[in-house]
Amino acid sequence: MDSLNRMAIELVDEAIDFAEVLDVGAYELENEATVLDFGVDFDGGIEAGTLLTEIQTAGMATVQTRMDEVAGAPLRYVDLLTDHPDLALLCSQKAGWEVGVEDFEGLGSGPARALVGTEDVFRKIGYHDAFDLTVLTVESDALPGEAVAEHVAEMTETNPSSVYLVGFRTASLAGSVSIAARAAELAVFRLSELGYDPRDVISASGTAPVAPVAGSEEAAMARTNDALAYGGRVHLTVREEFDRFDEVPSSAREEYGEPFEQVFDDAGWDFYDIDESVFAPAQVTVDVVGGPTAVYGETDEEILAASFGL
Repeated sequence: MDSLNRMAIELVDEAIDFAEVLDVGAYELENEATVLDFGVDFDGGIEAGTLLTEIQTAGMATVQTRMDEVAGAPLRYVDLLTDHPDLALLCSQKAGWEVGVEDFEGLGSGPARALVGTEDVFRKIGYHDAFDLTVLTVESDALPGEAVAEHVAEMTETNPSSVYLVGFRTASLAGSVSIAARAAELAVFRLSELGYDPRDVISASGTAPVAPVAGSEEAAMARTNDALAYGGRVHLTVREEFDRFDEVPSSAREEYGEPFEQVFDDAGWDFYDIDESVFAPAQVTVDVVGGPTAVYGETDEEILAASFGL
């Protein structure tokens, strides 16, 4: 398998070349690391959001948008498809890097994680990347600076000049798009946590509505997670049967029916203090090759409409 970071760098180069068209920013830091702004000081847009998702999945997923509706209101949806869910979703797209450097805090995803390879998922899949350039996308209300670039370079055993940091706010259009594209990733990760071998997931498709951009990071966190937990739908094609497929969708959690604003409020808005099992898509179809096909969970447009202010 080719390097995830090499494939992602090609997409970063595309973003730099078309920065003005995409309404994103790109500049070098004093230590020669490169920062791309997909939704902090720049507005970005739908196309920026789909390219951001492609970077996060290292180009191993097909990402597109379409029109659908929630409670009768026309809304944009994001569709994602990959035939390499273990690598594209778990080894790259998953937001598994908690970035805390000096006074900066953010949530990192993208192929830089595969150069570090310390998360359990890399052991399960047996993948570790090796490349001299690296990409980390960072969800935060501020853009990463030299200290973050130095930290990423140290962790990935690269030079700061080889580090590309892609920043975006949750409360941005690109942020809403990229988070809506996580429905399939959440389903595959949940399966892995339940004990299913992620390498036995042959193909994964997901769709979810793009949450309207909220006025604060906290409100955006709630809306984007509601979009997945109550509007996200996933189809998985797998090799082996499993007796816990019914535990994958969001309806399997105790908190089901509570909007994420309440879930986060109960946790004191500490994102990292919440059990990961609450992050799941609303509905999952599992198609076992040569075996049964079953649907688990259901969407809830009433909660979505209230969360989106429709």
